[in-house]
This record gives sequence, C-alpha cells and structure tokens, in this order.
Amino acid sequence: MKTRHHHSLQDETYATLRQWLTVGRFVPGERLKIHHLAAQLGVGEMPVRAALQRLAAESGVMNVPNCGVVVPQLTKAQFDDVLNVRLILEGQAAERGVPHLSARDIGRLDTLAAAMADALAQGRHKRYLDANEKFHLILYRASGSPLLVDLIETVWLQVGPISNLLFGDAAFALTLNHAHEALMQQLKQRDAAGVRRAIEHDLEHAAQYLRTRCV
Repeated sequence: MKTRHHHSLQDETYATLRQWLTVGRFVPGERLKIHHLAAQLGVGEMPVRAALQRLAAESGVMNVPNCGVVVPQLTKAQFDDVLNVRLILEGQAAERGVPHLSARDIGRLDTLAAAMADALAQGRHKRYLDANEKFHLILYRASGSPLLVDLIETVWLQVGPISNLLFGDAAFALTLNHAHEALMQQLKQRDAAGVRRAIEHDLEHAAQYLRTRCV
C-alpha cells in the first residue's frame, strides 16, 4: 500500500508540474528550486525531484550544470519547428472535433471565450491562460483521438512557458481572443474547415509576437 501511495504521489506531482509548465506558470530561463516547489505542492522533495526528471526526459525542463533545473529558452529555429508541428496537430484535432461537439460543449466553449475576453480586459493573464487551455482541450478531445491529444499536450510543454511573454505588449494582448471569437462563429455553423483555419490563425497570430522573444 505504501508503494502504491508513493507512486500515486509521484504521478500527481508530475501531472501538476506538467500542467503548470503547459499553462505558463513558469517563464523561460527560470530556475526551478526543488524545495520551493515542494513547499508549494505540500509534498516532500523526492516526488518533486522524480517529477522533474520525467519532465527533463520530455524536454519540458533541463538540467544545467552548476545551476540546477531550468525552464528552457527556445531559439527561433526551435520555435518555428514547434509552431509547424502545432499547426499540423492542432489543426487536425480541431477539424476532426467539430462534428462531435454537442450543443452543451459549444456552450462551454462560448463561456470560455467570453471568460478569456474578460480576463484580457482586466489584465488577468493567468486566468486567460487557464481558460485558453480548457478551451483548446475541449475542442481537441472531441476529435476522439487520445493519441492526437497526448501529442499536442507534449508539444505544449515546449511553448507553455513562453506564453507568459504574450502580455508584454498590452495592445497586442488585447487582440489574442479575436481568433477564438472567429472560431466560435465558424463552429456554430458547423464549418469544420473554418474552425481549422481559425485555430491556425490563432497559433500564427500569437507566434508573430512570441518569435521575437526567442533567443
């Protein structure tokens, strides 16, 4: 029983830290201190250390000699590579998901799109990123392909931290929800190709700014 609990705690710690990376709770170049993370999570240092080892294997974090565990900084070439993969995976998931979304699902997406608009207007960037993740996951999971969603979430590890930098330009930040609003219009018409185009525009629009922040 103790062994099972130990593995469960490690898995929960890993899942939480992975989600924090995905939604941009950490910024590129940030050093992750094990004792600080353990205190935040209310766990011992061993589950945190094990979780960070797993995340390093997925390139979500990296071990730097004489520095410790650090959130990676993307080069422009790496960012372009990740963007191209995201356009393929997320465009496919969005298009495949449209026919399977229920009226209730569309209502939830509408609510999240409104929540993102409110969060941007109020400058509540963490709330925007959290709602943005939920919005995209509802759409992508409707594709009916768990493997496709797993691949997308793995790629998100690479760009989650840099998403924090979207808000460095207040005027640009206010444009971030435009693609979601356009997507909702296409979705209500059940235009799967239109939804795919809106997702691609969403990714490309954010990329215009984020690429300038790569090393």
